[in-house]
Amino acid sequence: MTELFRVGEIVNTQGIKGEVRVLAITDFPEERFKAGSTLHVGQNPETAAATLTVESARPHKQFILLKFTGLDSINDVEPLKGQTLYVTDAEHSDLAEGEFYYRQIVGLTVIDEESGEDLGTIKEILSPGANDVWVVGQPGRPDLLLPYIPQVVHRVDLAAGKVYVTLMEGMR
Repeated sequence: MTELFRVGEIVNTQGIKGEVRVLAITDFPEERFKAGSTLHVGQNPETAAATLTVESARPHKQFILLKFTGLDSINDVEPLKGQTLYVTDAEHSDLAEGEFYYRQIVGLTVIDEESGEDLGTIKEILSPGANDVWVVGQPGRPDLLLPYIPQVVHRVDLAAGKVYVTLMEGMR
């Protein structure tokens, strides 16, 4: 079976012409929700049988408003409220050098390049603004917040499952 990856949540309808409000849960919303994109919809990956094609997309506040091909009224999209949007692994696009999917980063071990110390495991990625922040769970200590900037994150080795960093003063 093809693996599905969550990219958004339909939180409500918008207007009467078949648009829905989507809370994006993806690192590439402009790619995932562009016109012509195929999305799978359901409560969970096992029930995401329906396939929809994006007719149009536009930003609105913290949401993305999507219109799907063939769904032209509020009555057509009302049943979609509360559903999750997915893409398949095959629908993921290739990334440029130094770009990663969140799912590739979460779970990697963080190593301090200077001391060789294992700092913990990346458990979450936050996107507060200018750059992502990687949340590193440290056993017996508070979480470490690493900004994803070249001064801190030097190398990501997906094959080895490690991220090599240099901590700036005051990060601990």
